[in-house]
Amino acid sequence: MNIAVFVSGRGSNLQAILESDDLKGLINVVAVLSDKVLCPAFLIAENYSIPTKSIGNKAGSLNNQELLEFLVAKKVDLIVLAGYLKLIPHEIIDVFRNRIINIHPALLPAFGGKGMYGINVHRAVFESSAKVSGATVHFVDYTYDTGKIVAQRCVDISEVKSPEEIAQKVLNIEHQLLPFVIRNIALNKIKIENNRVVITK
Repeated sequence: MNIAVFVSGRGSNLQAILESDDLKGLINVVAVLSDKVLCPAFLIAENYSIPTKSIGNKAGSLNNQELLEFLVAKKVDLIVLAGYLKLIPHEIIDVFRNRIINIHPALLPAFGGKGMYGINVHRAVFESSAKVSGATVHFVDYTYDTGKIVAQRCVDISEVKSPEEIAQKVLNIEHQLLPFVIRNIALNKIKIENNRVVITK
């Protein structure tokens, strides 16, 4: 299965995908794309000889039509948003319906939406006095964090002393959950039944 990974930051989830023993022989990361021209995650991609592209209006970046053409040319089966902070253009979603997933650092539908990314999420979780947090992988639709939930994992945060402590606990969960979901998609075990996403045995 050919995968394109979209990133905005340092790429720890990209690294987790590339290092996952469970994904070896199942997937091929054919491109890493970012809304930033100089994205730190590109260094990881280059270490694995994976092509990188920037998206947007800057010189040398792909516009929406060029992005779509690039993804089709690369025969991409699945788009994985691994810390990507921009909305995906409608025309990409229309072509890749239910073939775009995002990982969110909280238990959706709580603590999602515009501006809820990175430490902003963990600060909101901390200040709510929630006792559990976790990570969510969901299908991507036209708005932030509203697509159908594919899988979630929880972590106990009842003893934490800071948002940063939540961030580290949740990141560890993300690195397990994202490869798990990708593996199940590659094995064709994820279905939508009765308007719910199910992972078959």
